[in-house]
Amino acid sequence: MNEARRAARLAAVQALYQMELAGLGAEEVAEEFVTHRFEDDGADIEFFKSIVEGVPAHQAEIDQAIAKCLTEKWTLARVDSILRAILRAGGFELVARKDVPAKAVIDEYVGIAHDFFAGDEPGFVNAALDRMAHRKRAPEFGEPVPDDELGF
Repeated sequence: MNEARRAARLAAVQALYQMELAGLGAEEVAEEFVTHRFEDDGADIEFFKSIVEGVPAHQAEIDQAIAKCLTEKWTLARVDSILRAILRAGGFELVARKDVPAKAVIDEYVGIAHDFFAGDEPGFVNAALDRMAHRKRAPEFGEPVPDDELGF
């Protein structure tokens, strides 16, 4: 993926983290990032905004999709807040940005996880987003859509 989108994704993860910790709204945080943090980093601002504003708009579906990818021992609330932001941003792209290939979404957010963590967390992000992608984007993997994703 191009550097402008990578910068946008990284900033979106940071913004989602800030939104959760400070209890701020998407538009307020997005505007603060655009005004004060995007000087010359070349981020794709529209893509950034689509993630930051899209996650809350699709929060229930994203969180449900993430929960289906976690083991019974783990709930979304137990997941580290940065990991939660990474999974939600990646989940948003898998759910609502069909213009971005699922494998690219997974690769990008695993890379972002490496930016924040040196341990097992990038593997966790890879496994969770891969499971989600196979559910939400099954045709991209040559698989049938799971029955519970058909929307009956």
